[in-house]
Amino acid sequence: MKIILSTLLLLFSITMINAQEWHTDFSKAQEISASTNKPIILVFQGSDWCGPCIKLDREIWSTDEFKSYAKAHYVMLKADFPRKKSNKLSEEQTEANKKLAEKYNKQGYFPFVVVLNSDGEVLGETGYKKTTPKKYIEEINTFLK
Repeated sequence: MKIILSTLLLLFSITMINAQEWHTDFSKAQEISASTNKPIILVFQGSDWCGPCIKLDREIWSTDEFKSYAKAHYVMLKADFPRKKSNKLSEEQTEANKKLAEKYNKQGYFPFVVVLNSDGEVLGETGYKKTTPKKYIEEINTFLK
């Protein structure tokens, strides 16, 4: 029994080390950004209907290379707009995401990636590109100079 528990604990620890920490609260992301001096990457996505959003998640956000770099350099903020009932967000979260979209994604693009400073000022914008995590990181970092 101890071996099973130890194995599970080890697997959980490994998973947590590589886990992408996505925030959904803009104020909280701003606080973290201000205290750590890391920019915010705000991602507008339709996680259950937008093909390019799903590709961006699979090809960039979910890679170990991006996750480890992001953990050290960015505050990740997600504004999701799912359409399936099974993925429905709380009313509060839906409203918060709409407010973010009104301010930062007026055109309604999906996916839409906005790099912000802790004051919420836009440093750069991008979207889905068929590229490597390394090149995507390099592009995002050009906004920070």
